[in-house]
Amino acid sequence: MEKLFSKKFEEMSKEEISDLKQKLIEFESSIIKLWENAEIPYPCHFSGGNEEQLIEIFKEIKPGDWIFSTHRGHYHYLLAGGNPEKLKEIILRGDSMHIFDKNLNFFTSAIVAGICAIATGVALALKKKGSNNKVWCFIGDGVEDEGHFYEAVRYVDGWNLPCIFIIEDNNRSVETPKSERYGTSEISWPRCVRRYHYKAIYPHVGTTKWIDFSKSTGSNEKIGGPSF
Repeated sequence: MEKLFSKKFEEMSKEEISDLKQKLIEFESSIIKLWENAEIPYPCHFSGGNEEQLIEIFKEIKPGDWIFSTHRGHYHYLLAGGNPEKLKEIILRGDSMHIFDKNLNFFTSAIVAGICAIATGVALALKKKGSNNKVWCFIGDGVEDEGHFYEAVRYVDGWNLPCIFIIEDNNRSVETPKSERYGTSEISWPRCVRRYHYKAIYPHVGTTKWIDFSKSTGSNEKIGGPSF
């Protein structure tokens, strides 16, 4: 089984970067096809619309760094050096939200803000060991609503830990925009927090199609929907 790419990001030409972006899209499209054919009777949160932003971020991530992701972690895993076939196997067995690879220092959590404290603890351990590696913690903008995030950010900032929180801001928590969650409020986070904005291609779960999973689940009912 091969990786999505073999070169380091800094060694790749513009054409190779463009090819990598296309490979990310093609992988996700192949998984979407399986889901819409009712071959994956489990929740899947699909990536899309943020390929270029993620490639730029991963140019900074070095071998040995730790990467923490969320329920939407397909792209993160592939860019971390994960094998596409292995990822496909993980998704097919229903673990799309629970991707783990010890060899890549890659972990996810489907609990909103659940990964922040774990990332902070790893960063503290790295600092105590005198390691040059960093922790990269990817989160959605819905995590900004959670106290666990605030506590982790304050601890990382206060103790100058090697941890960067990346807010992937698609302006929704499930399907609720920020304007409906907390009006016009905006918080200026410290330098350990970065943010990029993107427009999500797919709804929170699945795609925009109703899928009949009855053959996959043994049920006589239709399951799923356009969005949740």
